[in-house]
Amino acid sequence: MTKQTQHYHPLNIVLHWLMALLIPALFGVGLWMTGLDYYSSWYKTAPDLHKSFGILLGLLLLSRFVAIRLFGKPAAIGAGWQQKAATLAHALMYTLLLAIMVSGYLISTADNRGIMVFGWFEVPGFGEFFPDQADIAGTIHLYLAWTLIALVGLHAAAALKHHFVDKDNTLTRMLGRRNAAASSFDKTEI
Repeated sequence: MTKQTQHYHPLNIVLHWLMALLIPALFGVGLWMTGLDYYSSWYKTAPDLHKSFGILLGLLLLSRFVAIRLFGKPAAIGAGWQQKAATLAHALMYTLLLAIMVSGYLISTADNRGIMVFGWFEVPGFGEFFPDQADIAGTIHLYLAWTLIALVGLHAAAALKHHFVDKDNTLTRMLGRRNAAASSFDKTEI
């Protein structure tokens, strides 16, 4: 059970927005690089960067789990069904991210080579665990990524609905503001 707080800790906010940038970027690059031909100058570079940023995303996700455990998170705002839906959506996004990372690892290491991360360190590879691992994991990786992007879009739409329709502080809490009134300019802070 995590601690219940009224606001997100600044570390949780930073981790959220870094992941919010990386997830669609990795998705877009992943789609783009599958169309590259062997003679493209990006043929090797794009997958290497995709893998490195994927490992970075994994580290951010693990850091997020630790930060939530240490600092807690505020309860979802809205009716009971909205709170349950938000909890389910977050759990599903985390599960999809983990499954995408595992399938990406299985694609990348099926040939027994490790994954070099920005030239800093290597995640070891252990070869094929099952026949046609790279192809099967690649198909799973693609479908899970599309599912995640759809869920991320729904997540963003729900946050905007809370902000513009419900006029509550769901979004402002993730922007680091303590409440809706904090979003107005206060001359006394100068």
